Amino acid sequence: MSIVITGASGHLGRLVVDQLLATGTPPAQIVATGREVDKLADLAAKGVTVRRADFADTATLDDAFAGADALLLVSTTTVGDRFDNARTAIDAAQRAGVARIVYTSMLNASTAQMTLADAHRRTEDHLRESGAAYVILRNGWYLENYTDQLPIISQYRTLMGSGQDGRVSGAARQDLAAAAAVVLTQDGHDGATYELGGAPFTLTELAVTISDVLGVEITYRDMPVADYAGVLAGAGLPTEMADAVADADAGLARGELFTASDDLVKLIGRPAITAHEAFQQAAATQDAR
Repeated sequence: MSIVITGASGHLGRLVVDQLLATGTPPAQIVATGREVDKLADLAAKGVTVRRADFADTATLDDAFAGADALLLVSTTTVGDRFDNARTAIDAAQRAGVARIVYTSMLNASTAQMTLADAHRRTEDHLRESGAAYVILRNGWYLENYTDQLPIISQYRTLMGSGQDGRVSGAARQDLAAAAAVVLTQDGHDGATYELGGAPFTLTELAVTISDVLGVEITYRDMPVADYAGVLAGAGLPTEMADAVADADAGLARGELFTASDDLVKLIGRPAITAHEAFQQAAATQDAR
C-alpha cells in the first residue's frame, strides 16, 4: 500500500506522517510531498519516500501521485487559490488512478456562509463529482489558532475576537491527524463526510480557561469584524488571511464552527484534547523557552 500526503512540510501534513509512522505504517509505504523537498529531509532519513509536489506544476503532481493507493489532500493556506489547487490535485489523482482521496475540509462546509467555506464547498462538490472513492474530513477550527496567541494574550491579558457568544468546537491538529491516519489506513470509510470537532466553548469561556491555566485574569474583548481584521493585520498577518480569520469569527458567532457530532472521538478511539489541555501544553512549552 502506498499513502501520499500533500503538504507534508506543513503542520497538519507532518503530524499525519508522524501518526502513520507511530501506528505502524512502514516508512516505505508513505510518500511525503511538498514544494520544497529539503524540508522533508528528516523524513527521508527515516525511510519515507519524499517527492516534490507543486500545485502550480501539474507534472510534479503526476509524478508525486504515481502508484498511490490513498492520497491525503491537505487544503492549501492561500485562501484565493484553494479551490484551483484542490481541483488540480484531484484531477491529477484521477489520472494516477489513486484508489481513495481524503480531503481536509472545514466544519459545516456545505452550509457555512464564511469566506473560508466557499473553496471547501466547491472542492467537496468537485471531489464527489469526480467519481473517485473519497472521504471528507471536515476539520474543526484548530485549537492552535488560539494557543499560538498565548504570548500576546499573556502580555495584554486579553483574548480578542468577533465571536460574540457563538460556540466553537475547537480541535487539536494532533487529533485531526490521528483521524486522518485512521481513514487512510482502514476500510469502511469511503463516501463518508465526517464533522470533526472537540468540546465546544465560547470565547468568553476560553478566556476563563486561559485564566485558569496561567493563574492570571484574562478577559475576552469582542469587537466588530473590521476592527478585529485590523488588529490581526497589525500583528503581521497578511491582509487576505486577516480578513478571512476575522470573517471566520463572524461565522463562529452564527454557529458555523460548532458541531454536536462525535465523529472525531469515534475515529480516534479516545477523548479529544480539550482547550484546557491544549493551553496547559502551550504554557509549559512557553515556560521552557
